Amino acid sequence: MMVNEKGDGINNNTSLPSIQQNRPALSWELKIKKRVTVPSCLGIFRPVMGQCCHQCTPNSLSKKLGQNSFLGFRNLLSINETQTRYRGWLVRRVCCVLYVSGCKVYGSPVSDRLERVCQSNRVKEALAAAHKAPEGEDSQGQHSLLSPLLSLINTCISPGLIRFMSWMMLKMFASVFGSIQVNRNHLPALHKATQEGSPLVYVYLRQSAVDCALIPLALLCHSLRTPYTVCPLHVKSSFLRSVLEKVGVILLPPNAATELEAEMDPLYSAVMTSLVRELLHEGQALSVGVSATSGHGGQWLARIRQLIKEGSVPDVSLVPVGISYDCAADTNVKEAGSQPVLQWLSLLLWKKPAGSVMIHLSQPFSLKEMCESGRCRVDEWLPLQDLLLPVIINNRSDSVFGKRRMSWLLPTLHSAPELEEKSHSDRDLSVAIVLHLIFSAASCTAVMSTSLVSSLLLYKHSKGVSTSVLCRDVAWLLEELLFRNRDVGFGGTLPEIIHYSLALLAPHLVIAALPSRKDPLIVPRPSTASVLHLSALAQKVTHTFILEAVGACAVSAMLCEVVLSGISSRVRSDGVEGEEVKGDMEFDVVLGQSELTEKALQLCHLLPPGIMPPCQSTQSFALDAVDSLVRCGILIMEEIPRDIHICDFWKREGTLTWTATDDPYHSDSDCEDQDLRSYKISQPKQCPEMLFFLCRMLAGHLRALCWTTSALDMMDSPLPEAEFLSRIHSDLCDTANQKKRHYESCSEEAAHTAVRTLIDLGVLLQTRQTGTVFLGVSPLFQLSENREKLQRFVSQYLYN
Repeated sequence: MMVNEKGDGINNNTSLPSIQQNRPALSWELKIKKRVTVPSCLGIFRPVMGQCCHQCTPNSLSKKLGQNSFLGFRNLLSINETQTRYRGWLVRRVCCVLYVSGCKVYGSPVSDRLERVCQSNRVKEALAAAHKAPEGEDSQGQHSLLSPLLSLINTCISPGLIRFMSWMMLKMFASVFGSIQVNRNHLPALHKATQEGSPLVYVYLRQSAVDCALIPLALLCHSLRTPYTVCPLHVKSSFLRSVLEKVGVILLPPNAATELEAEMDPLYSAVMTSLVRELLHEGQALSVGVSATSGHGGQWLARIRQLIKEGSVPDVSLVPVGISYDCAADTNVKEAGSQPVLQWLSLLLWKKPAGSVMIHLSQPFSLKEMCESGRCRVDEWLPLQDLLLPVIINNRSDSVFGKRRMSWLLPTLHSAPELEEKSHSDRDLSVAIVLHLIFSAASCTAVMSTSLVSSLLLYKHSKGVSTSVLCRDVAWLLEELLFRNRDVGFGGTLPEIIHYSLALLAPHLVIAALPSRKDPLIVPRPSTASVLHLSALAQKVTHTFILEAVGACAVSAMLCEVVLSGISSRVRSDGVEGEEVKGDMEFDVVLGQSELTEKALQLCHLLPPGIMPPCQSTQSFALDAVDSLVRCGILIMEEIPRDIHICDFWKREGTLTWTATDDPYHSDSDCEDQDLRSYKISQPKQCPEMLFFLCRMLAGHLRALCWTTSALDMMDSPLPEAEFLSRIHSDLCDTANQKKRHYESCSEEAAHTAVRTLIDLGVLLQTRQTGTVFLGVSPLFQLSENREKLQRFVSQYLYN
């Protein structure tokens, strides 16, 4: 859906400003052909992102306000006298102070919250279990256990301190970022939900420590209630803790170094659940960050769902938030003291602002509706080894239909009984909500110009590209993004966009301006840090093209089988004989729909969490992946007579499939003869290039899985989980350095995801010894033959 941009009389900045302003300068003159321009539709229409899921929350979707115009953007760092009640030359110099002092702040005093939390049955039971005192003894010993948590319970929001911190953050961010743009399209829905009395819970993906400050600042500037922010930092300084707790920041307890260590304490978990209950009863808003890799932060959403299920809280409105960075500051710190913070702030004073930030606030939806509608189905969730091991080990041609269970996103804490669900289905539903919010937050994230350039340099022009070709491809990729209803976080002419992006990415690129060439040559710098930086930026483009990427990898796997089996395939080359083939390739091969869908289905089980919405079945996603290749022109559907053999090994002759007439997923197309539906690869010159571009989007994740499987040869005995992950990460880095390429497969995130996939597959076994989790190779995969089968299965999706 795209809406017309129209001013509303309040904010005339309906379109993003040109990025030409304050752009970094390059040491060479960029020569770009002026005939290449940005599509004109970008200045008139913009995609609408962040709408509710039409399947899980149809009632919340129907509450959307019926505006047909785009409400525009607002730069939080652009504050002038028109945003205050005063005018004059003196006002222009202190307008930021006047603006912040005039913002509406909803105070949140502590009052008797501590007493209410301590009197809750949940906390009483946790105290009784932690301190089993003899009968008749006073409860002073029990309450002494609460002393490390008292400051967390007394977290409040001081209006004066909030205004001062907001002013300081505006000044600090002005030294870091060129602009902080907020999409205002769903702000009326947030104001309406606030007026209806439903507490708002903002959910975002964790990228850096800056996220925790950006969301409260954006809400304050738009007269929305400042949320209590869950920030899992271990702050040592008592002064800094006191200041942060008075602006609504919920930190880790002083005696816990990590978030997982804190959650293992049953008393902490009980107190936090009761604290959330009291905050929601007060009508306060919450801001929670969730890790897309490990699922950390999901336990806070599980607490809210549990309170709704118990009836302690009527309902809450969830608001996914997408935050995009041109180049995020390196602020992923796990510990914070007064000296490190002051050092970081002093460095910011000497740093020139670089890059922009885009914040998208989505439409709020009811958590109770999502839980009770029954549309987010988890009854088909199965362990990954049940889904793929028969195919990998036994070479079965058909897979078990189902969806991969990812219970590790919400780990069972044996010492925290209040988070243990009564049944697996309830627990899976909590995991499904976490997955849905990860997907929603990623889907409403705008794609920045640096992400476009990074994806093209990594996936299409890894050996180098001229600026004129890069301009042409950026214009093409921009049109494809807008066609898929994905908004972008930049504006201006194409030369300005390319110049701005290359200037920000310059430390990670090799730019050669040769006298013999009209255009400079741009090559990604062949180093681990540079490629990982480009890969992290390109992930937003991969998320947009995930359907096409899965379908392209399935086609690549089919072509690999065709070449190995020698079934009816022909490769034509102009004037070249032998094994070396140059020029235009022609694939004269017919791909059966059923097997192509099966390949896509098996690949879906290997994808990291948050890529697919949990409310969509894997079979439906695989079918959509194949159809997406038809829409983009890579595949051509054709009818094949029965007397012609097609490349389809998934036929099951003599079987009938009965479909109930009241099945909501029933379609008339199910009645068609599936054996007669097949595809051929399109022959235009750009088709193979597009196919390989899409295949490379998932190559980093799949290659890391292959390298991790190879590294198991050196794992003789079980190791502690942290040491095991460290060794795998070290092996991935060594492999990439030896090959001097594919550095995107050696990140810590890639190692963690690969190890987690192998655990779910049953390749690695988890054992707990003396409170420590050990990882070791399972007996089935101690055989080198089975490890080779797993490698072949994964590598079939890698484009070579």
